Amino acid sequence: MADIQGTYDRLFIAVPNALADMLDAGDAGGSVAVFVDGEPVVDVWGGFADADRTVPWERDTIVNVWSVTKTMTALCALVLIDRGALDPDAPVAHYWPEFAAAGKEKVLVRHLLSHTAGLPDWDGPVDELYDWPAATSRLAARSTRWEPGTAAGYHSLTQGFLVGEVVRRVTGRSVGDFLAAQVTGPLGADFHIGLPAEHDHRVAPAIAPTGQDEDYSASAPGNPTGSEAGNGVRVRDGNSPAWRRAQIPAASGYGNARSVAQVQSVLACGGEVGGVRLLSRAGCERAWEEQFDGDDRVLGMPMRWGLGYGLFGTAYGWGGWGGSLMMLEPDSRMVVAYVTNQMREPAEDTRGMEIVTAAYEGLQGLRL
Repeated sequence: MADIQGTYDRLFIAVPNALADMLDAGDAGGSVAVFVDGEPVVDVWGGFADADRTVPWERDTIVNVWSVTKTMTALCALVLIDRGALDPDAPVAHYWPEFAAAGKEKVLVRHLLSHTAGLPDWDGPVDELYDWPAATSRLAARSTRWEPGTAAGYHSLTQGFLVGEVVRRVTGRSVGDFLAAQVTGPLGADFHIGLPAEHDHRVAPAIAPTGQDEDYSASAPGNPTGSEAGNGVRVRDGNSPAWRRAQIPAASGYGNARSVAQVQSVLACGGEVGGVRLLSRAGCERAWEEQFDGDDRVLGMPMRWGLGYGLFGTAYGWGGWGGSLMMLEPDSRMVVAYVTNQMREPAEDTRGMEIVTAAYEGLQGLRL
């Protein structure tokens, strides 16, 4: 069995065992954390941080979590909403006047967070993702694909720029700077949007699925032959220094399972973790208010969307390209996070849910 490092409550032994099984099955490396009541009951890692399997995955190894980043960007918006600085029912153009171009006057802030704004496609070059003014100006000039609020289509890359520019207009800070100053800094969490070069030595680069190389590109789980969900982003793009430095708030967040679970425990625990309060209880519950229930036009499958989170029964969260996943359940005050450098084909990847299922086994024993 693969060697698993870290600590865990014996009631949750199924979680490190699940990670070990994945490594034994051929995965390079990863980390898992389960937080209950804002405290870690599982904090484990194992495997290797490189494709050649010469660099061990360490306690402070970080990885691009891809679209799990969206939950961090959404949390920034929710904090501003809770403070009264941002109105989810206000037109986006109220904060970002240029956005009203091409008939977008009726797009609301809540439409951005719930993938119902009608702007799911990134039609620019990948290099423009690294240029914030160029990316946001491109989106401001676009027209919507449908009447905002009437349909949903996963805004894979665009959501981060859309929400992020609203955050910037309200606060004068980029999403990455706001996250660091108002969320991860106070919590002491090791998560970054816009990664400084000083952390590069800790990064585990993404490894393409078996049989693929660094030209492997993103696609929607329900539409594997389409390009809308990934908009042409390749593994080699995500492994580049330019990607790490850029603030792409839908997809370029770096952290480990511990930091993801620690931050998202704010929502699972009524707004306060470790004596740090970031949200009111009502502010947390706002995230679960259903904005859409139906077929997602991009993902090609039924989805329920809240304000920045996918809704799955009593659990909420989202996953990232390649396998990383965050799921939280306020009823149990639990957060489960899994991050990995080993990508798998989306249609064949059940690892995140296997980790979640293992965590629920431990939770049942803890609550007895």
